[in-house]
Amino acid sequence: MNTRLSVIIPALNEAQHIRETLRLLQPLRQRGHEVIVVDGGSNDDTVKLAIPLADVVLNASPGRAGQMAAGVDASHQPIIWFLHADTRIPADADHEIIHALQDNGWGRFDVTLSGQHPLLRVVETMMNLRSCLTGIATGDQGIFVSRELYEMIGGMPHQPLMEDVEMSRLLKCHGRPACIKLPLQTSSRRWEEKGILRTILLMWGLRAAYALGVPASRLSALYR
Repeated sequence: MNTRLSVIIPALNEAQHIRETLRLLQPLRQRGHEVIVVDGGSNDDTVKLAIPLADVVLNASPGRAGQMAAGVDASHQPIIWFLHADTRIPADADHEIIHALQDNGWGRFDVTLSGQHPLLRVVETMMNLRSCLTGIATGDQGIFVSRELYEMIGGMPHQPLMEDVEMSRLLKCHGRPACIKLPLQTSSRRWEEKGILRTILLMWGLRAAYALGVPASRLSALYR
């Protein structure tokens, strides 16, 4: 049985983070998994840094959903793993995914944030708890899914925001996610740059509005 992964990484101006993210994925490449970076038009060294550390580096129009869909279209393995360009993975992440998919069609990891501010510990705890309770995952949590199930739901939702939430909703119709407790670490830069409390309130507000039916196209302008 083929249990190899296609790791799909959308990127845009991620020169500061992409090399370390890809460095940690090299043992997975050595174990036969493929790594695909989809660049959305970076004007820094993202592509240059990614080329020697990935199996495929593609160019696509900017937009995370479209970039991820393009990565899947170029991939070949039966398990798809979406990973952010500023995320650090644990050494045995591939084994965790393969084990989780024995009983589930999809899943996600717990997440920790890179910063040291005490409020960030609250943020990550609430993210992980909310996800387990609701069965809805976010892109920070490294969503993984069997190719069969991904195709069954019609692929990546093409929308400018909340594509991860919408995909989770579609996947949840076929079963709850596996919740891997071994955490990924993702950058806390957005919270730190925009203000932790302000970002918490913004994200809560956006998710609440989306749940109430406000189109992602209207919400995307508020997220930038």
